[in-house]
Amino acid sequence: MQIRSFRPEDWPDVWAILKPVFRAGDTYGVSPEISPDEARRLWTDAPKSVFVAEEVQGGPILGTYYLRPNGYGPASHVCNCGYVVAGPARGQGLATAMCEHSQAEARRRGYRAMQFNLVASSNRGALLLWEKLGFEKAGTLPGAFRHPSLGFVDAFVMFKHLSGEDA
Repeated sequence: MQIRSFRPEDWPDVWAILKPVFRAGDTYGVSPEISPDEARRLWTDAPKSVFVAEEVQGGPILGTYYLRPNGYGPASHVCNCGYVVAGPARGQGLATAMCEHSQAEARRRGYRAMQFNLVASSNRGALLLWEKLGFEKAGTLPGAFRHPSLGFVDAFVMFKHLSGEDA
């Protein structure tokens, strides 16, 4: 597998991965009716850096993630990421690989910590993976996520130091 920087010509394949996830409305705080143009701006506009994962160079895109500052000024040392894996590629370690890649990339860029701002409590797979990769629940946001079938569920802020020192 190869993870590389997003190129503009990748957008149709990236949208094909994002669209069913956004339309489902059960993991991302994005309107299920988001247009392709709005989604492109949301996922790729600066200050984000966007990456795609391919099984082999030039092969189909199987996943994507973005890396961006979570804050500015005194909080600019903490980054944020979002990850999506194509349906058929789930369960094969791709989210793990992208998260590990994003942490290495974040360290390379000088970030000292990574924060996920809104992880729905109903997204058990993500919660298990982030905890396995060393993220801790830093806070609970009661009823902060409106799940399409479960109603209002809690969401978590998750955090991980990227260096041996406190962020």
